Amino acid sequence: MLKFAFWALLAVNVVWFAASQGYLGNVASDEHEPARLQNQLGAEKMIVLSAQEAQETLAAATVVAEAPAPAPDAPPEPKPVPVAALVCTEVSNLREADARRLDARLAKLDLATRPVRREVAATDFSSYIVFIPPQPTKEAADRKAAELKALDVTNFFIMNADSPMKWAISLGVFKSEAAAQTQLAALVKQGVHSAKVAGRSSGTRIAYQFRGIDAATSARIERIAATYDGQATRACR
Repeated sequence: MLKFAFWALLAVNVVWFAASQGYLGNVASDEHEPARLQNQLGAEKMIVLSAQEAQETLAAATVVAEAPAPAPDAPPEPKPVPVAALVCTEVSNLREADARRLDARLAKLDLATRPVRREVAATDFSSYIVFIPPQPTKEAADRKAAELKALDVTNFFIMNADSPMKWAISLGVFKSEAAAQTQLAALVKQGVHSAKVAGRSSGTRIAYQFRGIDAATSARIERIAATYDGQATRACR
C-alpha cells in the first residue's frame, strides 16, 4: 500500500512538472511545445509572403539553381611576338665604279636576299647639243643641210648612226647649257628657226632595290650610300 502511494505521488509530480514546463502544450489553444517551437523557428525572423510573392521567390530560386556553373578560368592566351616591319629601299644614280665599291661593302652585311641590280639612263647631263631634229630620210636631211649652207651656216654635220638621233643635224656640242643657248641665239639671228638645245646623258647609272629588309638594315644601307656623290636614296614598293 505504501509502495503504491509512493509511485502514485511520484507520477503526479512528474505530470505536474511536465505541465508546468509546457511539454504537454496548452490544450485550450491547441498548442504543443511552444517553447521548443519558439527556440527552433525564430518566429521574430519569419516573413509572411503573399501567394504571388511566394511564386516569384520560388521562380527566382529555380533560375539560380539551373544557372550553369562558371567555367574554370581559361589559361591566358600567349601574347603575339612582334614582327619587325619590312621595307623596300632603292639606291640609284650610282656610277659604275661606285657600284662596284658598294657591292664589296654590301657583301659584309650578310643580307638574307640579294638586291635587285639594274642599269638606268643617267639623269644628269655631261654635255648639251644644239641640233635640228631628225629628218624622215637621208634626202630630207640633205635638203635641210643645203638650207643651212644658204644661210652661211657651215659648222654642222648630219648624224647617220643607228640611234633615235639618226638624220638629225648637229650644230655644236657644248659642256654647259649656257654655251649651247648662246649658240642657238646666234643661229636664230642667221635665220635658223628649227634648231633646239638638249642635254646629253653621260651614260648609264646603276640602281639597287633592297626588298624585305628591316628598318635597321635599311638605315645602314642609306649610311653607306650617302658616301657616294650623286646617289639618290628613296623608299620603293
